[in-house]
Amino acid sequence: MGTHGESSKAFKMEIMDLHLKDGISIKVLSERFGISASTIYSWRDQYRKYGEEAFVGCGHQRPGDAELRKLRKENEELKMQVEILKKVAAYRAQKESGKK
Repeated sequence: MGTHGESSKAFKMEIMDLHLKDGISIKVLSERFGISASTIYSWRDQYRKYGEEAFVGCGHQRPGDAELRKLRKENEELKMQVEILKKVAAYRAQKESGKK
């Protein structure tokens, strides 16, 4: 890779436009921009899968991924709360049966 800013989302989107809209082959794009064909194929796969949400960058999440992660965390917290409440209910029931 050169100094074209290949890792930026804008650059990758431009490569995808050249390939998908203008019909320039991946081989030609690879040669013209000095990027391996396998990298461009990978970008194309990401673009086809995620569209405008592709290429979020390292350490970032797509909006759908962030929401899923948040919901999974919330689900785990709720499961822990349920387990605690079960233990409290069992303790109280045992305590009540001991009073009789």
